[in-house]
Amino acid sequence: MEKLKILVIRFSSIGDIVLTTPVLRLIKEKYPDCELHFVTKSKMKAVVENNPHIDHLHLLGDSFKELKLKLNGIVFDYVIDLHSNFRSRRLCMNVRVRQRSNIFHLDKLNFKKFLYCTFRMQCMPDVHITDREVDTLKALGISNDHKGLEYYVTDADEAKASELTSSLRDGYVAFVIGATYYTKRMPADLIADVSDRLKLPVVLVGGPGDADAAKIIEDKCANNTILNLCSKLPLNVSASIVKHARLVIAHDTGLMHIAAAFKKDIITIWGNTTPQLGMYACEPGAHSVDHEVKGLKCRPCSKLGGHKCPKGHFRCMMDQDISAIVDDANGIIGLQTN
Repeated sequence: MEKLKILVIRFSSIGDIVLTTPVLRLIKEKYPDCELHFVTKSKMKAVVENNPHIDHLHLLGDSFKELKLKLNGIVFDYVIDLHSNFRSRRLCMNVRVRQRSNIFHLDKLNFKKFLYCTFRMQCMPDVHITDREVDTLKALGISNDHKGLEYYVTDADEAKASELTSSLRDGYVAFVIGATYYTKRMPADLIADVSDRLKLPVVLVGGPGDADAAKIIEDKCANNTILNLCSKLPLNVSASIVKHARLVIAHDTGLMHIAAAFKKDIITIWGNTTPQLGMYACEPGAHSVDHEVKGLKCRPCSKLGGHKCPKGHFRCMMDQDISAIVDDANGIIGLQTN
């Protein structure tokens, strides 16, 4: 008997792809002998290349036509479109599927997000994005197990991370200082203020665009050990650093979701976005907490973020309660010690 073939589509970004992992796990648990295919962008390969649930990984590079031709040689039983934009729907129109009714698209609630971010009309449902993604599997007889996210790194990635942090014998706090958009990132001097007051050394994690901020943080911290690994590591070594941290402090960004997959205690610092958009940490460590400036009439100003504050004051980050963040962080560290 021919194997069931299922295609899942999510092109980007890091966090959004990590948020699809319950869908992959649940499909394989329900249909262990199925052939599970996953489509993403070439630059996102590292996010899923170690995921054991994926049988075939298809990468979108510069040529959409090449991807379409590659997939055209396969007849799928089901197609799960978790990106649900023009490009993914175009791909769905071009793949071969036994029944067109077996193509399912995630409802991204774009109109409700527009109302919320433009007019501050809170009409978003009180459910996590992963619940809505799993809802696309109803026709396959699958419901959410609420076991959270998954992320996989290799032994080599973990060995490299262990080597880099070997001097921090009593543990460390991983501070993920970056985010794609400026309005999601706490300014470097505030990160330095938090980092300098923590009870454990701090490892700074981020990409090439975070190097300048990391240098500011290093220079400003006089009372704590700072290990700056920003812009120096491939994604999965950074993920391994996060995996072995005693505590993770992060913005609304991909490594926050990776930390949740590892069940870490996370302090999430929210800027222009809000947890009500449904992309807060999914099933993280038991002591996790959100920090946000509530009551701002201008927040959320967008569902993704921006390269500058539309109002010019950036109060969603500048008004963060730094002392409360420090107290929560040191409190979580103390709970782990006891």
